[in-house]
Amino acid sequence: MSEPVLKLEDVRRHFSQGDEKLEVLRGISLSIHPGELVALVGPSGAGKSTLLHIAGLLEQPSSGEIEIAGRRSSSLSDNQRTALRSSEIGFVYQFHHLLPEFSAEENIILPQMILGRPRRRAAERARDLLRQIGLERRAAHRPGQLSGGEQQRVAIARALANAPKLLLADEPTGNLDQHTAEEVFALLTRLVRDAGMGALIATHNLDLAGRMDRTLEMRDGQLVVHRPAA
Repeated sequence: MSEPVLKLEDVRRHFSQGDEKLEVLRGISLSIHPGELVALVGPSGAGKSTLLHIAGLLEQPSSGEIEIAGRRSSSLSDNQRTALRSSEIGFVYQFHHLLPEFSAEENIILPQMILGRPRRRAAERARDLLRQIGLERRAAHRPGQLSGGEQQRVAIARALANAPKLLLADEPTGNLDQHTAEEVFALLTRLVRDAGMGALIATHNLDLAGRMDRTLEMRDGQLVVHRPAA
C-alpha cells in the first residue's frame, strides 16, 4: 500500500477549564491514503472540527504525532508548518470564505502566488480548474455574483490550486440545498479521485458519508470505524 498522506498517532487534545481538564480527543490514530475519501461523522461538539484543525496543522495537539505526506510535524518550526500546510493541504469549509473583492479566477490565483508561483502560470492553473468545475464563463465574476453552489465550487478549486496531497473538508455541503449538495459532492469526489488525493470530510449527511470509502465516527473523543456495506 502507498504511503499515507495523513497519519495521526495517538493524538490527544485537552483544554483547561479552571482546575478541570476537558479531554476532546482521547488518543486518535488513523491513516488516509492517496485516492481515499474518508467521512468523519458525529454530533455537534464531538470534536470533529478540532480533529480537522489538528490534522491540518492549524492547531497543536496536547500530545501525539501528525504526519503529512511522510513528514512528521512535531519537530517543525511554525514557518515550516505553515509551508507544509500551504503546499500539501487543501481546506474546504461549510462557508466558502472567498475574498469578496476578487473574482473567481483571482481567488484561485492568490494561494498559488503566496506559494511563489508566477502569476501567468497561476492564472493558467486557475483557468484549468475553472474548466474542470464548469465555471470558466464565470471566471471574472466576484463571489457576490455567484450562486451558493457556484461559490462552493470555486472554494473547492481554490483548495486544489496548489495540487495538495490531502484535502480536509468541514461540512462542505452543509450550507447547500439537497440538489446542489449532491452536485458539489459529486464534483468533490471526482476531483479527489482524479488527482489521487486523500480526503477527510466531516459531514452530518449520513447518505453522503455512506458513499465514501470509510466512515469514522467521533464518539467520546475516540474514533469508531464504519465500512460501507458490500
